[in-house]
Amino acid sequence: MPVPLSQMATVAGYVLKQKLARRERYPLVLMLEPLYRCNLACAGCGKIQYPSNVLKAQLSVAECLRAVDECGAPIVSIPGGEPLLHPQIGELAAALVARRKYVYLCTNALLLEEKLPLFQPSKYLSFSVHLDGLAEEHDRSVCRDGTFETATRAIRAALARGFRVTTNTTLFEGADPERTAAFFDEAMRLGVEGMMVSPGYAYEKAPDREHFLARERTVQLFRRIFAAGGARRKQWRFNQSPLFLEFLLGARDYECTPWAMPSYGVFGWQKPCYLLQDGYAQSYHELLGATEWRRYGRASGNPACRDCMVHSGFEATSVDHAFSSLRGLAAMARATLFGVAAPAPGSMPPRAVPAAAAPDAAPTRGWSADASPAALRAAFEYRGDVTLELEGGESAEGYVTDVGPSALRLWTRGSTAVREIPVARVRRIALTGRDPAAGKSFETWKQRQAHAEAAPAAS
Repeated sequence: MPVPLSQMATVAGYVLKQKLARRERYPLVLMLEPLYRCNLACAGCGKIQYPSNVLKAQLSVAECLRAVDECGAPIVSIPGGEPLLHPQIGELAAALVARRKYVYLCTNALLLEEKLPLFQPSKYLSFSVHLDGLAEEHDRSVCRDGTFETATRAIRAALARGFRVTTNTTLFEGADPERTAAFFDEAMRLGVEGMMVSPGYAYEKAPDREHFLARERTVQLFRRIFAAGGARRKQWRFNQSPLFLEFLLGARDYECTPWAMPSYGVFGWQKPCYLLQDGYAQSYHELLGATEWRRYGRASGNPACRDCMVHSGFEATSVDHAFSSLRGLAAMARATLFGVAAPAPGSMPPRAVPAAAAPDAAPTRGWSADASPAALRAAFEYRGDVTLELEGGESAEGYVTDVGPSALRLWTRGSTAVREIPVARVRRIALTGRDPAAGKSFETWKQRQAHAEAAPAAS
């Protein structure tokens, strides 16, 4: 069984308690990001594209535990960045286990084998290792050769010491169904507890947006993967709701419930979800009350949500559905016992989806404008330092982390000092710092690969 019975019972009891209390919105998994820095620069990641002072910042163990206690979710996922870079990660994991939270520490595993002595095996702790396919596909995804070999060696070492280990896979445009099915087979041979899989989502700050999946292509890709697995897919163990897998396969239709997997990091509680960045709240209660949830999700018409099928938005929906009625509970039991419903590839006629309007070109370094709601939004979305001209001739320089109706928050340039500035005081805005999101790590990696592949032919 891919998930321990004790964890299943804890989640089931928690969800039923929310249902009995008639809570419409409740947290299921806290996405706790103690830092954003990483030792990789993956093509699909927008989490590491901040000025250096932000990347150096990290939450203390006490700050993390306050967020965990405030949220109350039974499961805590620790993504990043790379959590193993946090100097107190062992202490944080131990404190969460002591609270009987089920912890999924998400890691690229480059440091895992070295850091294993910091942790104790527990039913409450699992290492969720990022693997985006077999060696060729994974190394291309993370833009560094040899990472697949390092990660799989660390997985074997962790399993040998008695740790729970799962894998975490994001699939992009161009993924080969046969190779992906072969990767699932390999993950099972490695002996991991289960696999988590999700389609890549083209959120605004991702460096390589052209390789993300649209919704219809996501459904067809997952159907082809399951078809390629044939009878072998009965051996695949997934560490996620089987009803969510049926959603990825187009057998179910769900709406996003982003409040169920809230994200907390160095800027606060991210609105509205782990991937979209529309400001921050200073408490989970404020996140629930101050976020205009009707503006998000596919039904809202928001183009940013149109193609999203990511687990952080929809898996909690599938869990809620399973406990909302006897029919939902029966559907989950059937999928768990007999396997997910996997329609044949091509059996679903494409549905017409309105094309999203092409966005205007984002302002770049050197751009400036008088203060206005649009200019403030540009400053917030820019991944670099800005200079604000304030009333009275004063200026302020730093990274804008949030813009509210009456004030904005600025991390002062080169430090972690946060300044709150009334919007009414801002007279002019200029984008003056380097934009880390304009980095070319993915392009550089592709060029290096092309050169390496051409070298034998040239010789």
